[in-house]
Amino acid sequence: MAQKKHKPEEIVAKLRQVDVLVSQARPVAEAIRAIGVTAFTYYRWRKEFGGLRATR
Repeated sequence: MAQKKHKPEEIVAKLRQVDVLVSQARPVAEAIRAIGVTAFTYYRWRKEFGGLRATR
């Protein structure tokens, strides 16, 4: 199975999407599944890209 290489902008957008879903009282695991990545990937991204903001 081929792996998809996400761009940093896409990663930041997906992390923000999880934040929005969690703020709407959805469980974190469900929000992670909604963006289509594994929990391991989500926490790795959050560690690496958590403080970054998307540029417009």
